[in-house]
Amino acid sequence: MTQHDSNQVPGLYRCRIGDVLVTAISDGYLDATFEVLRGIDAAGAETVLRENFRPAPPRISVNCYLLQSGTRTALVDTGSGDSMGPTLGRLHGLLARLGIAAGDVDTILLTHMHPDHSNGLADADGTRLFPEAQLVVDEKELAHWHDDTARSRADETARARYFDAARTQAAPYRDRLASPGGEPFPNVTAVPLAGHTPGHTGYLVASGGDTLLIWGDICHVPDIQVRQPEVTMVFDVDPDAAIQARRRAFDMTATDRMLVAGMHLHFPGFCHMVRNGSGWRMVPEAWRFTV
Repeated sequence: MTQHDSNQVPGLYRCRIGDVLVTAISDGYLDATFEVLRGIDAAGAETVLRENFRPAPPRISVNCYLLQSGTRTALVDTGSGDSMGPTLGRLHGLLARLGIAAGDVDTILLTHMHPDHSNGLADADGTRLFPEAQLVVDEKELAHWHDDTARSRADETARARYFDAARTQAAPYRDRLASPGGEPFPNVTAVPLAGHTPGHTGYLVASGGDTLLIWGDICHVPDIQVRQPEVTMVFDVDPDAAIQARRRAFDMTATDRMLVAGMHLHFPGFCHMVRNGSGWRMVPEAWRFTV
């Protein structure tokens, strides 16, 4: 793999969906192992990644999305905070580059409560990092991570990383929780995509005749999972449902020619899906010079 200077340009990219300005923000990346993949062996995964000029084992992008509409400001996911190592946790610094203070964010739309998506909600002392924000999250998501029976079935690492972290992050927002039903932010509606987690949620932005589906974790390793949607991840709560949600999201966005954004799409994190025989193909969005 070609080596590049580590001092890259800021991980920010904007596009406009009608009245909504959407900014992709790179929180960083995770270097994963082949062991996180299910339904494909290491040799097969490496072949696909090498064919697509990607690092092997996989390097997984972690993106968040800022939505601005009129006087309103929302974040879709909050990144990992400072909980997951030096390659992540860039969200707040990049918000500052945009002139956005944490107190300017009035709504947080969570796709789900895995640490790379929600550990940026609060600091180690349990203080809200977004002091004015309402937290929008599916009720089934909260219920799952607060289920003591489900927690007891998990191993010690999963209890701490997923169950306990989700409880810690949600606690400071307990008096400002909201369901994703209706229109939780102007021109935004929720799309249930359960499987990866019980309340995994996408957010559809529709304004001025334009549409964008922010589909959360439908794909973690897009080079593999677009070609082979049956490949799942070790941290899928319900792998079979995750496969069905992935196929449904691919079909919907290809049929309706929607723009797609995803938390683990290669930055800048926008693409289109098109049919390819009985499957699909991902077409990265061409760079937008104006917004």
